[in-house]
Amino acid sequence: MTTLREEAAAVVEADAEDIQPAVEHETAPHEPASEDGAGAAAEETGSQKVRRHINWSRVLAFGVLPGLALMLGLASGYFAWLYGSAKDRELSRTESVRIAGEDTVALLSYTADSVDRDLGTARERLTGDFKDAYTTLTREVVIPGAKQKHISATAKVTAAAPVSATANQAVVLLFVNQTVTIGDGAPTDTQPVIRVTLEKVKDRWLISHFDPV
Repeated sequence: MTTLREEAAAVVEADAEDIQPAVEHETAPHEPASEDGAGAAAEETGSQKVRRHINWSRVLAFGVLPGLALMLGLASGYFAWLYGSAKDRELSRTESVRIAGEDTVALLSYTADSVDRDLGTARERLTGDFKDAYTTLTREVVIPGAKQKHISATAKVTAAAPVSATANQAVVLLFVNQTVTIGDGAPTDTQPVIRVTLEKVKDRWLISHFDPV
């Protein structure tokens, strides 16, 4: 007959067999890592150390700050160019209006006694095809007629408006009052509106087109 001590020992042994796999399963994750796993962990740790040891002062000194300085330099140069261009356009606008008015008065004003000199001087204010056309008209029509019929003309610009202006070309709209006297007759007034185009030739504004509107 089995004693009570033997039955207790048998129960303990059975319980131990049931518990053993669970213990082994629980301790399995704590086995030593493989070489590959150890290498990956080492690399990860190394990269973390590299990231932690980045010298941000050197990055700023040799990377970011020079780039910002270059961008600021380019921006300041661009805005300086814009300012200079705007200033040049304004200067061209002012000069072209003044010169267009002066040249128009010279082109349309003469006396019978000095018509050759008056229109010859005015011719030097022109350029291109218009200069050739003006020369032909004055020599063949205006000068002979002024001498023969004692014609005199005076012109005055009553208003002027810039249309466009660049460093080398400008367009100006002029309102002109011209008075023509033939011999002893009464003066005749006309009020033409003229679109004047000027071209800059060797730093000098010259009329290239002279179109009544």
